[in-house]
Amino acid sequence: MSRTSPVPLTVVRTEKVAPSMVRVVLGGQGFAEFLARHDAMPEPYTDEYVKLVFLTPGHDYPQPLDLDLVKATMPQEAWPVLRTYTVRWLDREQQLLAIDFVVHGDQGVAGPWAARAQPGDVIHVRGPNGGYTPDVTADWLLLVGDEAALPAISASLMSLPPGVRGIALIEVQTEADEIPLRTDADVDVRWLHRGAAAPGTTTLLDDAVRGLEWPAGRVQAFVHGESALLKSVRPHVLHERGVDRADVSVSAYWRRGSTEEGFRVWKSQQTEAVMRPGAS
Repeated sequence: MSRTSPVPLTVVRTEKVAPSMVRVVLGGQGFAEFLARHDAMPEPYTDEYVKLVFLTPGHDYPQPLDLDLVKATMPQEAWPVLRTYTVRWLDREQQLLAIDFVVHGDQGVAGPWAARAQPGDVIHVRGPNGGYTPDVTADWLLLVGDEAALPAISASLMSLPPGVRGIALIEVQTEADEIPLRTDADVDVRWLHRGAAAPGTTTLLDDAVRGLEWPAGRVQAFVHGESALLKSVRPHVLHERGVDRADVSVSAYWRRGSTEEGFRVWKSQQTEAVMRPGAS
């Protein structure tokens, strides 16, 4: 099977992680192939992501699923919808992986699917891939993001060994949306509550970064979430704080007011919508 061919995974269970977040745990016969692809990645990325393939009801798709064949032989209305999500955790022994979904009622495709998912449901998964691994040789780590970045921040914190220092700034709606974060490192986690404000409309993260008492030494910065962070936090970190470009990971996960398709078009037109550590 080609690495780009989607792997079928089966819903094992779902968990209500927070009022607006649902965790879907996946396994099944396709897990072995997914694990092989995971192990073939150059690094154990903590922002490891996949493309979830949502099929359109009422159509018969080729098995095994071949997206190129679908586009070549089926009408456009039958083409699956793809959505990008971060792998929250992967358990080799139990042969399971988890993906967290932000759910806002019936908005979007993936969130409502996650809210309704039942054991036995099948979802096709393309990937994985990634681009960020915490640099434990840095003097300290800065992790900045909203709910969309929370799975990657959670995975990053969980991967850190004792002795690593860091600060995590995370925007959520209310205190009820804070989730337990496991880490052996010395990380100061600061939750920022936007309250009744809509996601992507506040300056909470930008204000928090600018208000930091910046520790001495080399910092590696992770700034992921709504696209406005590219215009606010990124230039501040690079130019005002003087963080080396090679120590900055930036990625826009979504854009307020845009559909997923519109966001993907916008992102493809941006020269720096994604910055990976190590790039010059």
